[in-house]
Amino acid sequence: MNPSSRPQRVTVLGATGSIGTNTLDVIARHPERFEVFALSAHSRVDELLAQCLRFRPRYAVIDAAGAPALRQALAGHGLATEVLSGAQALCDVAADPEVDTVMAAIVGAAGLAPCLSAARAGKKLLLANKEALVVGGEFFMQVVRQGGATLLPIDSEHSAVFQSLPDDPSTWALRVEKIILTASGGPFRQRDPATLASVTPEQACAHPNWVMGRKISVDSATMMNKALEVIEARYLFGLAPEQIEVVIHPQSVVHSMVQYHDRSVVAQLGTPDMRVPIAYGLSWPERMASGAQALDFLGLGALTFEPPTPARFPGLYLAWEALRAPAGTTAVLNAANEVAVAAFLERRLRFDQIHAVNRATLEACLPSNLSGLDALMALDQEARQLAEAQVRRLS
Repeated sequence: MNPSSRPQRVTVLGATGSIGTNTLDVIARHPERFEVFALSAHSRVDELLAQCLRFRPRYAVIDAAGAPALRQALAGHGLATEVLSGAQALCDVAADPEVDTVMAAIVGAAGLAPCLSAARAGKKLLLANKEALVVGGEFFMQVVRQGGATLLPIDSEHSAVFQSLPDDPSTWALRVEKIILTASGGPFRQRDPATLASVTPEQACAHPNWVMGRKISVDSATMMNKALEVIEARYLFGLAPEQIEVVIHPQSVVHSMVQYHDRSVVAQLGTPDMRVPIAYGLSWPERMASGAQALDFLGLGALTFEPPTPARFPGLYLAWEALRAPAGTTAVLNAANEVAVAAFLERRLRFDQIHAVNRATLEACLPSNLSGLDALMALDQEARQLAEAQVRRLS
């Protein structure tokens, strides 16, 4: 069968998270265009089972502890979905010859290996995993080029930039002066920095505009998510660090902007709904219905912009520092932040100490000899150990 005449086969990595569930919502709206090939989850057996019953994938990947229960439940429903587990299984369902598109929505450095597998196999790779670029950097982009993969950003900000750039990437350097990433400012945009020590995990996870997982919600509260997005943008769009700017835009209507050398600005606007960039990625270079509400310009009110202050969001400014440091420093920053955020969510670290752990780990871990995935993962582990030591010192 001609591939163009059959539905696009999609693997969704991180299917039970917010990006994964929104991806499946969009896919369900277009059954004639998409077919789910594989779904993965870390440990949520019940949620993954429900998705398998609805979308009937060929494969489901879950951790070893949850695999027997999922396998038994699927068999009880007479479903032939094969249950796999382990890191290699994620890579296999990302690179399978029958797969056309991979939604990479696994949170953290664990998502890097399957992203690399999809890139090497030349897939259409929809990247919602910041860490693939933050950790992988130029190495990851080299694999994308060598594999002939199509890399499309799914973060709302990077999708907005991509939609605002010329179609021909070879012209970007000649035309683009800078990109401007917008940030909501999270729940503590107007809070006195002196009071941040008392912030609880519940308060940090209460985002004013977006419904997200706990880790990324904390990152939004510290604006470390925007630091990671700055790093991601540098590699996605081939820009120098000084060509990337961040502004706080509390309404989350302007998702990001591109300023050209003639000082004109092209922006992408929309309701704060992740189904919009997901639908754009799935249908690119076309467009299709996402299920999101249309933007009501008459009901918008004022759109405001303000600078992110270092006193309230010191973590943001580590992005440019890490980009100017030796290769691999961005991977150190990512690993440290994952450890620090986990410790905060476990109530072993104060909210205001997340930045202290990140800063101390950057100073203690000096990357070198980064020759491939194994070297990057070794650096990641070293940074995590150093960050955990900092957590213990502060707690």
